[in-house]
Amino acid sequence: MIDLMKIARTEADGGDLFGELEALFQPADVKPDGYPDAVIWQGGNHDGKTKPVAHSLTDAYALVGTIGAIDVLGLPYYAVPMWSQYRHDHKLEPLSWFGNMPVTSIKWSTAGDAYVNDGKGGKVVVMGKSGNAPLRTQAGVFCNVRPYGPITAVRCMPCLPYSQDRAKFTVSPETGIIHSEMNTPGVQMAYANRLFLQMVHESGKIGRVAMKPTQAMEDGINAGIHSWMLQGTKFEVGRKYAVDGYVEHKEAVDAIVKLLPADFKDGMENWGGRIEQHISDTNYGILLWDLIEQQDSIVLATDLDGDRLTDLMADVSDPLRAFADRVLKHTGSDKSMRTLWNEMGYTTGNGRDMTSVMHRMSGPPIHEQTLGSADAMLLRLLDGDESMGGTKQPYDPRIHFVLIRDAYIDANPGNAEVKKYLDDALATFDTVYGDKRPGFLEGYKALKAAIKPWGV
Repeated sequence: MIDLMKIARTEADGGDLFGELEALFQPADVKPDGYPDAVIWQGGNHDGKTKPVAHSLTDAYALVGTIGAIDVLGLPYYAVPMWSQYRHDHKLEPLSWFGNMPVTSIKWSTAGDAYVNDGKGGKVVVMGKSGNAPLRTQAGVFCNVRPYGPITAVRCMPCLPYSQDRAKFTVSPETGIIHSEMNTPGVQMAYANRLFLQMVHESGKIGRVAMKPTQAMEDGINAGIHSWMLQGTKFEVGRKYAVDGYVEHKEAVDAIVKLLPADFKDGMENWGGRIEQHISDTNYGILLWDLIEQQDSIVLATDLDGDRLTDLMADVSDPLRAFADRVLKHTGSDKSMRTLWNEMGYTTGNGRDMTSVMHRMSGPPIHEQTLGSADAMLLRLLDGDESMGGTKQPYDPRIHFVLIRDAYIDANPGNAEVKKYLDDALATFDTVYGDKRPGFLEGYKALKAAIKPWGV
């Protein structure tokens, strides 16, 4: 058994977390491309048949939850030290180590506003905040795919309508207006567009494009890339933008196209499906209807709009159910929408189970997940009253097992043995965490007793 409480206390007290964790692992047999001195650990049963997954060791429950889960499962893995103090001390280089690991990976997003030691006896906000933006840039991430219920969002990255370069930010002393350069890399947009069209072609789902070319020059160029991508394919476009972005911004789009590999569109002449081009604002309402009508759709958006769309996908089901309950009550029904929701074929919960996969221009994808309140929940465990006198539930580590399952299946396509093992492990987890959720440490012990590690 690993002393997870000791690890959590070491982190909370600012102790030697690196030394504590280093003792748990072996030095890895691989290094990320271009970083021969990177600190990479490995563990689990490296049987030569199962492809390992790389874990980011970040903060709070993302750290101890991951360590507990990988210990229970025993699958082969690599681990990259990336908690806030460590990546701050190493000037964000661990982000490059992780982003260039040549294997399918799991990235936990944790609090971006953490305070760390500045090395001079004081505290400072962690360099790079959550580290997401520099990680994506250094890893060559071009988009993130988030499926939930009938809707799949393909979100181009970075494609941000603000700069990641702090020096470019200014605030006018006369007006208080914040100004920055725009930052929408067209090459990434082309890759995201191609992935979007491939998914529409292969799935048969409706493809929706969420841009605002009428108001944003960057989105005019993005729409032009999309228009160029459709040329020579078999896609049918229903709703169309009033102005063809490629005609309007041909010179700018051609400059981006010049930077793409010569074989970028090879095979696309045989792709087909239905595309609808929407002004991004209208997608919020359209996706609501897609959810209600259970219409399978894939939406392509830039980073900012994509963030809003996935927030909507995650958050909307609870208010829909709550409103339906009010209607049922008003009409005198004794039915519960919680029961009817599933009976009617809806599968979305509260968004915490939404998966997220970041695609890199080269290399396997990175599975990503956020633990919003994990730092506060860990403090309750450290304070000795995890459930706050019975008013709160203990931490539920199920998301770790779900994410690990997704990543290993992705890394080992067609490996029925790995899939069955992970499906069985998840079913066992749901039995252990059945009606009454155990405390985190008690749950870890129960899972260790109930799940046989891989290869044992």
